[in-house]
Amino acid sequence: MASLFLTKKRLCTTVASWFKSLMRPSSAWFFYAMSAGLLAQGQSLSLPERAADAPAGSQFVQRVKALLPAQYDQEVCTQILAGNVPHFLRRLCPVTITNIAGGATNSATFFATPDYLAVGTDDDFFRTPITPATAQRIADSLDCILPTRKMVDAIYRAAEVKLAPLPIPPSAAMTTLPVFALHNEMVRTQRLESLPAHPPGALVAGHQKDVVICPQLAGAAGKVAIYGWHRTNGIAIQPLYLGHTAAWVDYSQCIRLVQQSMILNGATTTVAQVLADSKLCELLSDQGVVAHPRYDSGENQTNFVIESEVKVCINSPPVADFAPDKPVRLIFYALPNGNTIAQTLGHKMRPGDDWHFDIQHIAAQTRFLRALITNRTVVLVCLEAGSKSWPAWRKAHGDKDIPGIIESVEKRFAANRLEVVLASHSGGGSFTFGYLNNVEKIPGDIGRIAFLDSDYAYDSARGHAEKLAAWLRASESHCLTVLAYNDDAALLDGKPFVSAEGGTWGREPRNAQGSRGAI
Repeated sequence: MASLFLTKKRLCTTVASWFKSLMRPSSAWFFYAMSAGLLAQGQSLSLPERAADAPAGSQFVQRVKALLPAQYDQEVCTQILAGNVPHFLRRLCPVTITNIAGGATNSATFFATPDYLAVGTDDDFFRTPITPATAQRIADSLDCILPTRKMVDAIYRAAEVKLAPLPIPPSAAMTTLPVFALHNEMVRTQRLESLPAHPPGALVAGHQKDVVICPQLAGAAGKVAIYGWHRTNGIAIQPLYLGHTAAWVDYSQCIRLVQQSMILNGATTTVAQVLADSKLCELLSDQGVVAHPRYDSGENQTNFVIESEVKVCINSPPVADFAPDKPVRLIFYALPNGNTIAQTLGHKMRPGDDWHFDIQHIAAQTRFLRALITNRTVVLVCLEAGSKSWPAWRKAHGDKDIPGIIESVEKRFAANRLEVVLASHSGGGSFTFGYLNNVEKIPGDIGRIAFLDSDYAYDSARGHAEKLAAWLRASESHCLTVLAYNDDAALLDGKPFVSAEGGTWGREPRNAQGSRGAI
């Protein structure tokens, strides 16, 4: 039986792999970029090499044709961050904008993908319409940003290949994968004509609308901003539009990534810094300052501290996901010893980051669960003891407050039918056993209890076996998972660091003996 969370392994892993610029050394741009120090950073997307068995674009379409929209989005994200991206799309193209402000001439050069985000090979790729939340997750992972309206116009002007838009008559099918694939094939055929003169990697524009960032997004939560689809006369078919919800995805809108690092007047800076500067923002924005240049990742996160120094983080999907007919799977995850909530959620590692950020990645695993379990609304509740140790916290505060901690969170979802999960790793198991100590019986709405190397606090004398056995017998849907590592086989600098009796593996014989006949 699998554990609820596969801790100590990354479910979504991105291995940085920088590619050398393919620009000609003789070009003026090469020497300019060298002088600014940018080529040393690499003008390409930071992606792993594409796996030999990764699906090509047409194969990917067949693979995802039966998926629900959220599952499709997740699969696109997984494929792209695993490196299943055309080689030519990794190499970024410079786009330069100049203006005059305060009597001085400013010059900004940013770096954009030559085409829209796609899955597959150079010869067989599928441009992927996706939600802005998924686009933002991908952009964050690759140190990129989405463009503004002005940047989209600049990309079109700089494009070596300007394709005429190919609209498909509006219908309910325009938001479905078959129409996505049909339009992708139409554009592929159109692009073939210019390939001899402009091979893959040339900057191409005009064939899709862009998902963009703009100041209005700050007051339009849950919306997507769309702009572009330039005619050959340079005028966009789609003016800036925020009328669709963020869940809207049709065949005409795609994602062009822009690298955060850019050149401003010969020095390196970031797109976000320029957009936030009231004196410089007009280089990249025709609407003034863009203070929050990003989309909500699709998650809502609430952090608070309750009595007895317990930190709580509730990570939930958008409000729209809380449908009346879907129960809420409320997962309480008691943190392992030594980890903060931020470290447990995890993020893409950067030089100098604490190693604790790279051992669990619970946020990524929760996103995977949401894509996999579509008939439930999955809500994650991370519980951190003030001392970063639940055993130490229990010694200081006892067990009396633990049921109240769970109840205080459950009350926030009183309008929903709840399926509660108690999950833990390492010392986090102490929280669960402290809960068992303070209830006569385990409530029926607790559907799952999972211990990952975390049953140290099991005590048959406290009635743990009897309570767990009664709970399991109460419903066939109740599930208990207990996993343990054989830690005494692990070596540090060639030597064991856990005794044969240490860890949950060493305790299992005693635990089993204490519970024999009860479960």
